[in-house]
Amino acid sequence: MMASDGVNGTPGCRCIKEETVYQGEWLSLGVTTYQDPQGQHRTWETVRRTTRCDGYKTDGAAVVAVLKRALHYDQLILVQQFRPAINGLTLEFPAGLCDAGESVEDCAIRELREETGYTGQVVSVSPAVCMDAGLSNCTTCLVTAQIDGDDIVNIRPKPHPEFLKVLYFPMSELMMRINEYSRKEGVTVDSRVYMYAMALQQCKGKEPVQRSPGRIDKK
Repeated sequence: MMASDGVNGTPGCRCIKEETVYQGEWLSLGVTTYQDPQGQHRTWETVRRTTRCDGYKTDGAAVVAVLKRALHYDQLILVQQFRPAINGLTLEFPAGLCDAGESVEDCAIRELREETGYTGQVVSVSPAVCMDAGLSNCTTCLVTAQIDGDDIVNIRPKPHPEFLKVLYFPMSELMMRINEYSRKEGVTVDSRVYMYAMALQQCKGKEPVQRSPGRIDKK
């Protein structure tokens, strides 16, 4: 016998209770008891952010920022930073958490300015999308922004002192340049960045990555 309808009509699936195992300043670790489609009770270890503002559906914003200048190729602006969780460098979109009372658009422009020094204009905002639903409840909004590189405020951008390196990649060769840079510098590319590059590559009718059946690159 199937259980009653659960979340969004999924037969029987629903959370029953949540227990916090560890509470930190930024994150908490919990155990969620839920009901599967067959009515069985199961548990799932879950990481949750403790910083999401009340009433918000998203934790923050990630900025797909394109720099446009006269007589120059369009460039995607990315940031490189050290991430202790993987003990290594990553290549990411500028991003950050929303402050209380701050819109997603304002969060995106603030983070872009703090991390890169540039001032941009928001073009579009995605709905809240999950980051790693098998692990956590973290969500973000993907905000596309254009930067007028010829505007006087963007001639000599001065990012706030953060442990970041601002990098520029030509949109016309994004996949190739990202692959080259990650191999040369040993950085791990954020999945959102790589999927964005793959999508652009496929729009051109090209293979997004070099095929290598059965082979996984090892360090």
